[in-house]
Amino acid sequence: MNLDFSDMTPTQIYHCLVQTVLPRPVAWIMTEQENGKKNLAPFSFFAPVCSNPPTMVVSIGNKSAEQSKDTFANLQRSQRCVLHIASMAQLEALNSSAATLADDESEVEKLGLKVETFGEHNIGRIEGAPVAFECRLQQVVELGPAPQHIVFLEIERAWLDDTVAQEVNGRLTVSAEQLDPVARLGGTEYAALGDLFSLPRPQ
Repeated sequence: MNLDFSDMTPTQIYHCLVQTVLPRPVAWIMTEQENGKKNLAPFSFFAPVCSNPPTMVVSIGNKSAEQSKDTFANLQRSQRCVLHIASMAQLEALNSSAATLADDESEVEKLGLKVETFGEHNIGRIEGAPVAFECRLQQVVELGPAPQHIVFLEIERAWLDDTVAQEVNGRLTVSAEQLDPVARLGGTEYAALGDLFSLPRPQ
């Protein structure tokens, strides 16, 4: 099958991308709304892009043609968020947090999630998520007519559950198996880690 993207609609291109760029990690992002409630949403157009400064990039679309998603609006206002890596044990909550709620509702409250103290900006972190990064909004690049917001987040601090991380000979080691992260596929599909193996780096 040969696809010419110039002959395809944005929706067709989107479905091609999400079903071929696999698997994708999921950024589970919590921000604070103007009313002080917590907003929580998953994003799978996401990746680490730099270690100095430590930076993540997340692509955030709009809620509608006239309205930004709450995550982006909150980020623009407060400049802060906490980005989680969820485990498979949290898959149902992660998926449910993608639902569109009224502006005065909180996914955290609706799903009965608990928030632990973390960082310096009162957002906190979701209890049970094995990894959390406190981030500062660094830069936004707009792409396309919609537009799509390409958000660069600088990591200020991280929290890793002791069950997934340890220090070996002075070096941080994280167990992917214990982390058990959620992977996003196309459509309504998700995946868990399969077989794990190591290969020596070539000289």
